[in-house]
Parts: sequence; structure tokens; C-alpha cells
Amino acid sequence: TRKYLSRWQISSMRQYLCLFHGDQALVTFSRNEIVAMLDKHGLAPRRAFGQNFVVDANMVRKIARLADVGAGDFVLEIGAGLGSLTLALAETGANVVAVEIDNGLVEVLRANTKQLANVEVIHADALQLDWQSLLAKSMHWHVVANLPYNIATIIVADLLDGIAEVKHMLVMVQSEVGDRLVARAGTEAYGAVSVKVDYWSHSKIVGQVPPSVFFPQPRVESSLVEIRRRNTPGVEGVVAKELFSLVRAGFAKRRKMLRRALDMITTPEDFVKADVNPESRAEQLDLAAWGRLRRAIDARLSTATIVARDSTAPSALGASADHSTPSD
Repeated sequence: TRKYLSRWQISSMRQYLCLFHGDQALVTFSRNEIVAMLDKHGLAPRRAFGQNFVVDANMVRKIARLADVGAGDFVLEIGAGLGSLTLALAETGANVVAVEIDNGLVEVLRANTKQLANVEVIHADALQLDWQSLLAKSMHWHVVANLPYNIATIIVADLLDGIAEVKHMLVMVQSEVGDRLVARAGTEAYGAVSVKVDYWSHSKIVGQVPPSVFFPQPRVESSLVEIRRRNTPGVEGVVAKELFSLVRAGFAKRRKMLRRALDMITTPEDFVKADVNPESRAEQLDLAAWGRLRRAIDARLSTATIVARDSTAPSALGASADHSTPSD
């Protein structure tokens, strides 16, 4: 059952968010406030966790607006940090589950959101979470997050692969990562993860984020990437796991022609049947071409299995023959 906030509850929540800035709703913390909070609790941004805190109110408002979430929606935020984005998401009235791995930050995050009835803080490693249990409240979740750079690609791929409840993502990632997530065949950024994202979803970059909105400032720009899960996969007639295994094998030797990169997996006939040039390289095949090649391989393997089974089965004559010993 979805939990809807009344107008009174949203109004009260906004009043709480104004505590530090009078009539101006506090939807993030300033650079000075972030530094002061970290100093007060003896904390510092940890490079190992890819921690860069958003310190620009306009940016978090923009993210919340682009996410298009509100009362009754369920939002998962991964890498919530001190709550910079959490507060903006909470202000929309959505139910927010904020996940944070850092032992020190999670206590400050709880303190910063303790009076918000629509925020639940989870202290956990997002790579180890039981997603099915955590997301059991709804069959339709939005992931809205400033993803730690060191796990961004893994998180997006894992959620698309295994968590059907996640229907929509709006994630802030390094621009290089964003380019890979939305890349199309024939581009330099195109890779195995691009094929996977295309298989499960429609994706696009919806904004650029300068380093100046973060503390500490990263050396590179970031992108806002929107990912919407397809109602049905981008290609049919294949097992996703087997398709992605083939794609990974191709991109593992991306500079080689596919007939060489996939010589242990394919035959010349597979390429003919799939209408794929064996002298192509992995980056030249779009999702549809990868799907055709996978289906051609599967058809050949299925035929070989049937032939092998039939060749080892006892013949009808042999099965019915009388092998009794003649009597004298």
C-alpha cells in the first residue's frame, strides 16, 4: 500500500526544512555548512567511497524536478551522504529510502532527516543489499541519486538486470560514465554496458553538471542520465544472460574482428544466418545485430543437441527386438 502525504504533512515538512534559512526552504546544505558538519563530527570526504557532496540548491531542485516524483511515489537514493539531495526529494512529498554506507555520515544523515516522516535511512553497502526485501513496498520505484563514481556503472547494470521494480532512474554520474551508459553503436564510448542499458531501457543525458556544485570539487564534469525501463526487452528470442555473455566476449577484444574475437563461440554460418559481417568489430554492432547473432548461435546449438540426442537414442527396432535365448 502506498503512503500518501496530506497537504498538511507536506506543509509541516517544508516548515521543518526552513529551520536554517528562515522563509527560504532548505533543500541542500551550502559549502560552508557541509564543511562545518564534517568538522563537527570529525569527518572528511572519503575518496574510497567516491564522496562529493552537492552544495548547490538550484542543482538539487533541478534534479528533483527532472525526476518528476511526488506524493505517493517511492524513491531510492543511493549514496545519500549528508542529505544534500535527500532533502530536495523529501520536499516533493515522495517516500524516500536513503542508502548510505559510511558509518560516520549515516549518523549525521539520520540527524538531518529525523523529523521527516517520508524519509527512511538505511545503513548498508548498496552492492550487498537485498533489493527484493528493501523494495517490497511497491512495484514501481524511482532511483534518484548522485551515484558514487566507483560503483555507478555496477549499480545501474545490476538494478536493470535483476530488479524489475526499478522502472525509472535519474542518476548523476561522471560524464565519461554517462556517455557509456547512453552510447550507440559506432561511437567511441559504446561498450558492453551500453548494450545492456539499451536492452533493458531507453536512456538519454538530460543535463550537465559542473564541478563547482560539489564539495570537494571533482576534476571532471558530471552528467544527469535518465533511464526508463522498457515494457519488453529491446530484442526478443534470447536469454539476457547469454546475450550479455556474448557481448562481453566481443568487447573483451574490441579491436579484433568478430570472427577472431568470437572464434571459440561462433561459426562462419552463424554470421551468415545473423546477417552480420564477420569482419565487423564489437563497437559496430547495435543491439539488434547482437540479438540476431545470439539467436543464430542458439539455433545451431539447439540443432546440435537434438542431433546428438537422436544419435544416442536406441532405435525403435532395437528397443523392440526379442533378445531372449532360444530354447533347445
